[in-house]
Amino acid sequence: MSSAHLKKPAAAPPGPGSQQQPPVPKKSMALKAQSKRTVTEEELMHKDSITPDDVLRLNRFTQEYLCGPEANLFNIDFTRFTIRDMETGMVLFEIAKPPPQDQDDPAAVELEPEITDPNAGRFVRYQFTPQFLKLKTVGATVEFTVGDRPVSRFRMIERHFFRDQLLKTFDFEFGFCIPNSRNTCEHIYEFPQLGQELVDEMTANPYETRSDSFYFVDDKLIMHNKADYAYTGGRN
Repeated sequence: MSSAHLKKPAAAPPGPGSQQQPPVPKKSMALKAQSKRTVTEEELMHKDSITPDDVLRLNRFTQEYLCGPEANLFNIDFTRFTIRDMETGMVLFEIAKPPPQDQDDPAAVELEPEITDPNAGRFVRYQFTPQFLKLKTVGATVEFTVGDRPVSRFRMIERHFFRDQLLKTFDFEFGFCIPNSRNTCEHIYEFPQLGQELVDEMTANPYETRSDSFYFVDDKLIMHNKADYAYTGGRN
């Protein structure tokens, strides 16, 4: 492709029948610039509700959870998660939530209630081989159940960072889910092409690659999960 620059013809002066576009008001330009500015985790923690636009303006991974488990008013529960290589079909990772124990089972024993971490189940630690960073596309199949309320505009925004460097943002729509339903869908992750120096850094520094997964219903944050990653699997 030629690198020559084409000179635009000079604009003709407006004639009696021509219309000129009004200039963009400075206030509109300022609002547009403001909507794109980065936002801090601390700022979002003080908001009554958090939107997709809010989390897309974060420039680093979060230290805390931006909403509590009680924000999940729809009782969305992830029960199975599978990652596979789209080129070979090989399953790279699979985790499933055990089914609830039948209370009529004679083996069921009533235990004393325990004080549990309210954030349990919101964090996953992955360990992959270094070859994982060479994959181009990965399919992530998720199975989840929904409570008594219909779920509209269910959306996930997932942001991956190495240290403070944003690697990739994934944005997926689940759509509408009817009440008391079990749903399964697969999202395709197209991984960015990473330079060898960055790959070496990510491999040499396990669990410094992190992700935030934000889940929204009707553009309001209802769930926030976290993960970190190591690429040292298979090494002696």
